Amino acid sequence: MNDDIPSFKRTAVTAVLIGLAFIGTMALRLPIPATNGYFNLGDMFVILAGIWLGPWRGLLVGAIGPAAADAIGFPQFILATAVTKGLEGLAAGAIAKSVREQRIGHSLAAGITGGVVMVAGYFVFEAVIYPWLGTSIAFFNVTTLGAAIVELGPNSIQAVIGCAGGLALWRMLTGGQQTRTRRRAEN
Repeated sequence: MNDDIPSFKRTAVTAVLIGLAFIGTMALRLPIPATNGYFNLGDMFVILAGIWLGPWRGLLVGAIGPAAADAIGFPQFILATAVTKGLEGLAAGAIAKSVREQRIGHSLAAGITGGVVMVAGYFVFEAVIYPWLGTSIAFFNVTTLGAAIVELGPNSIQAVIGCAGGLALWRMLTGGQQTRTRRRAEN
């Protein structure tokens, strides 16, 4: 989204994407028995927010929308989701905004980076942080190293779908703007 768009409009779009990330996380919850977590489609809105709105708004969309969805049925994962998905949006946004003119290849790299951050973040929480916290707080005693390894597969598929969906939405939302910009440059 261009910097010349008023901040209230960016704020409204951010709020809508937070809501869409929440709905995308809630709408399709496929259980992953190893960790008692679930596969979902919320990542496409986190990736979209990072690429389209930048790192800080990507962080907000990732940290708030999916974590709020975890509050309904999966509260033990709120901490992992807020940190991991927030970093996913931040990373995608930082890569996407590191160039002057955004192109599909650069946005693809941003989406892939965001997906890798998501997979790695959940792995660290499920393999290290939650088992450590679980030794003194039973609420976090939900996963193990072995379970985290099993979840690498579903999380990787979720990352690919999130990246592809986020990029498709980004192209759909910005394609006309890029065409108009190119036409003006050609005239």
